[in-house]
Amino acid sequence: MSTEEQINTEESVAEGGAEPAPASVKPPARAKLGLALGGGVARGWAHIGAVRRLEELGAIPDILAGTSVGALVGGFWRAGRLDALEEWARSLSPTRMLSYVDVVLNGAGLMGGKRLEKALLRYLPPTEIRDMPHKFVAVTAELATGHEVWLREGDLAEAMQAAYALPGIFPPRAVDGRWLIDGALVNPLPVSACRAMGARVVIAIGLHADAFNLGVAQRRARFGEMHPSVEHAKGGIAKLFQSSASAPGVGSVMLASFNILMDRITRSRLAGEPPDVLITPQVGHISLLEFDKAEEMIALGRKAVDDARPQIEAALEYLG
Repeated sequence: MSTEEQINTEESVAEGGAEPAPASVKPPARAKLGLALGGGVARGWAHIGAVRRLEELGAIPDILAGTSVGALVGGFWRAGRLDALEEWARSLSPTRMLSYVDVVLNGAGLMGGKRLEKALLRYLPPTEIRDMPHKFVAVTAELATGHEVWLREGDLAEAMQAAYALPGIFPPRAVDGRWLIDGALVNPLPVSACRAMGARVVIAIGLHADAFNLGVAQRRARFGEMHPSVEHAKGGIAKLFQSSASAPGVGSVMLASFNILMDRITRSRLAGEPPDVLITPQVGHISLLEFDKAEEMIALGRKAVDDARPQIEAALEYLG
């Protein structure tokens, strides 16, 4: 303040005028909590138990980013339809899973996906992502370029289907003039999306950390060194991927390779973009196609959150 301004202010106060009020200062915005839900095909049912337990602990994310089956569970949760998804998941049996298999011999994937889409729409009313009360992003990949694509608006069901369009199994989805495929191919655990959308603290739930630890030890003990990860699944959709006694089949090789790919990419991404709390349900012993194991996986998801409860509570305390 210059000498002249100071004199004018003093004169104003002496004459009974009030001293000018300082400019108002906005209080800092509350730090936001992000939740990243990773891919894992059938193992994704563990997310149901995990997010329910997080909700019970008061860890409701301001921002949720999901890829593959993580986008499916996260989308239903954000839309307030998690009860419906859990009921459907628990009702699945090997035989019922076959009812959703619409094999397409000359298409872009083994399955057309129309039967599964019909079931999805039966449990999820038309929902616009931007109309949901909290931020949600479905992480996908563009088939032509391999670019990571975040779907933050538009139809929720369409975004979720693009996020789980696993190449070779489901055809790619056309969204806004681009062919999109499973986001787990580029970002299996989208911590980076949560950070970019403003999350100060990020909790991540990954489904591949156990894929080559307890799970592989059990498979070797039961089937021997040459047995790939998917062959022990019996019945249902897994029948399409059974191997002969002499060698693994093409479906088994494809899914086992996908399992390896997701594990390695997840490790690489987390090395540079670690979450504040990493939750890892121990689901490596479950095949990528055992969708009928919902009850077990939901329980494992809840247990994983309880195991990480001290870290979660510390994160919530930091957010205030």
